[in-house]
Amino acid sequence: MSTGRTIRVLFVCMGNICRSPTAQGVFRKLVREEGLGHWIEIDSAGTHAYHLGESPDPRAQQTARARGIDLSDLRARQIEPGDFQRFDYILAMDRDNYAYLHRLCPQGLETKVQLLMDFAPQLGIREVPDPYYGGQRGFEQVFDLIEQAARGLLDDIKQRYLAQG
Repeated sequence: MSTGRTIRVLFVCMGNICRSPTAQGVFRKLVREEGLGHWIEIDSAGTHAYHLGESPDPRAQQTARARGIDLSDLRARQIEPGDFQRFDYILAMDRDNYAYLHRLCPQGLETKVQLLMDFAPQLGIREVPDPYYGGQRGFEQVFDLIEQAARGLLDDIKQRYLAQG
């Protein structure tokens, strides 16, 4: 499989310490398992600058670690204008972040912005709920949702870009 170019994926939530770094870690693991790390670049960002430079929430890290995923190398950052040009997929965790991203998005690039859960239509859920103010169970639920959507996203990328080569 070959694309001739790198496919770039950006996961976005509000603060970039719970949902989007979890998605980055889950997707990074799937991509590595498929041997596609040379073709797919993965990052995450927040719509707001609340936690710039911070590690993912300890509860997110604990949940991921229990499932064989290390998030400790990730640091929160805020989305930048250049991200809309750079990334092929800009995946919002919920409708609020989706709307925020659409307001920032340069004209003509709006189709890059999507809801992550649209890649798991079988679940009938459009948003990844924010687990920040809840307990551990919320982080488990977020991980489960993200894992299914990440598999659908990888299938989409393989169909669109990698099957052509």
